[in-house]
Amino acid sequence: MEKYYADQHLHTSFSGDSDTPPEKQIERALSLGMSEMCFTDHHDYDMKSDVDFNLDFDAYIPEMQRLKDKYSRVIDISTGVELGLQLHIADYLDKLTEKYSYLDFIIGSNHVIDGIDPYFPVFFESNGSDSYERFFKVTLERIKRIKCYDSLGHLDYIVRYGKQHGLTYSYAEYADYIDEILRQLVTDGKALECNSGAFSRGMDEPNPCTDILKRFRELGGELVTLGSDAHSPETLGDRFPECGEILKSCGFKYYAVYKKRKPQMRAL
Repeated sequence: MEKYYADQHLHTSFSGDSDTPPEKQIERALSLGMSEMCFTDHHDYDMKSDVDFNLDFDAYIPEMQRLKDKYSRVIDISTGVELGLQLHIADYLDKLTEKYSYLDFIIGSNHVIDGIDPYFPVFFESNGSDSYERFFKVTLERIKRIKCYDSLGHLDYIVRYGKQHGLTYSYAEYADYIDEILRQLVTDGKALECNSGAFSRGMDEPNPCTDILKRFRELGGELVTLGSDAHSPETLGDRFPECGEILKSCGFKYYAVYKKRKPQMRAL
């Protein structure tokens, strides 16, 4: 069996865009031989959408604890959340993470730019050739202010929905912004996520791309997390062995698994 690393980015029916029961994700992880996993359901507060991306923490956390106890002999289950970062809710996010300080892991992601998710073509219609630049600029502004997360999720999320699913995009075009983002992560002691969800969305590299992962290491980045962004069992752990090889080729020897908001290093 190929080596399967711990999946640190998973969604279930607690997320507005998934109908997968949590136990189905656990069963899939066990079938792959994983010994650890972390649920990170969506909480995108004040996101204008037909889908409700507000996480019901009062139901979510007790259920995660129940599953952790039930499966404790066969897999180590952690409880996390994927927070949607926006500057105007920075204070709200600070208070939220203080309230739920016992969470294991927090992903900080940028799903909304100027009120629009790049998932929708209208974002590209509104911003034209400046769409990618706008995304990276806003990301940088946010992480300069918001610090209540552990790993920056899918740094180049936008390329999933850009022209030809990012196949015409290169790190070099936006290096000025991306390098500043990476330097900020290093300064703040934050991790950078290697998100394999890009593969199931038609891309030939993870999010972010290999060049960005390599640049993060060159700039002194040591903390990387692995996540599939799976909303259904069939993509859980997708292409993890390949992602492990990519990370090693970029100079990483370890990836991070978070427990009570502290990184624990695991060999690649």
